[in-house]
Amino acid sequence: MSDAEQLYDELAATAELPVERQASRVLGEAEAVADDLRDCEPAVRRERASVVVDLLEEIDGTGHTEADDRVARARKLAEDLADDEA
Repeated sequence: MSDAEQLYDELAATAELPVERQASRVLGEAEAVADDLRDCEPAVRRERASVVVDLLEEIDGTGHTEADDRVARARKLAEDLADDEA
């Protein structure tokens, strides 16, 4: 599974968890961008991954431990995709 697929999966999984309203809104936006970046050229993928990083930086916590863990993994994946030189 590619990093882009893993990123999307981590964010999509948070939709099933009871998270705080503000975090839920931002996670929804990040999930939509992550969904879109799965089928993009590398330059566009890097740009959209940067958007996901910016969105996830707005989240201080979700109010749910599993969601917090998934957000942390998603943030790392998004950072890696944003920095990918391929």
